[in-house]
Amino acid sequence: MRVENSFLPASGVGERTERRLWQTGVTHWDDFDGDGPGVGDATAENIYSFIDDARRALDDGDTGFFADALPNGELWRLYENVAEDAAFFDIETTGLDERTSEVTTVSVHRGGDTTTLVRGSDLTAERLGDLLDAPMVVSFNGKRFDAPFLEHNFDVSVDAPHLDLMYPCRRLDLDGGLKQVEQDLGVAREGVEDVDGREAVRLWRRYENRNDEAALDRLVEYNRYDTQNLQTILDDVAERLHRDVFEAHV
Repeated sequence: MRVENSFLPASGVGERTERRLWQTGVTHWDDFDGDGPGVGDATAENIYSFIDDARRALDDGDTGFFADALPNGELWRLYENVAEDAAFFDIETTGLDERTSEVTTVSVHRGGDTTTLVRGSDLTAERLGDLLDAPMVVSFNGKRFDAPFLEHNFDVSVDAPHLDLMYPCRRLDLDGGLKQVEQDLGVAREGVEDVDGREAVRLWRRYENRNDEAALDRLVEYNRYDTQNLQTILDDVAERLHRDVFEAHV
């Protein structure tokens, strides 16, 4: 599903009206001709106004417009429009409190490539800002954890539309943490299946205290899987939501 299939941001359009439009063949902005079930003159003007503004935003690459316009929980509708350049990110830390813990590694998967920044080497605010300057950023529980850590420790603002994948997963009854969702969807982590958050802290300590490069390599591999698997999961989740939300009503 793409944002061009959405009428929900227009004032006066709720889920039921949007579904009725789809059911009568108005499945794209191009299909709207000012008429439709439950669409009066005022609502029609609102839809036209939204479509005009949304087209300009797409042409200008202003994805923030859709983050503001779409209701909470519907940002996934933008993903197909920006999938090739979305930035999937995940961090590893020494603890759970951004005020007292340190960020050890940050991985960003974007455009088919994965970059991992390491504390004490290339993990800087400038590098983070460059990697996260994307039309959309995607995380898992990142709104409550990863983004506040980066903002506190590096004074980096995650300004791009932020799709926290945990919530679309819950919408599909895919509960639990990232590893549980991976298991439910059959997404693998070859070679680091036994690494979890606690082990990630131990691996960092071994590298930091003993200069254990093998421990760092394992930590980096674990962190990279976190971001690469996010894309695999979101592709699956977006397709499921497309079927449930859109295809089921056209």
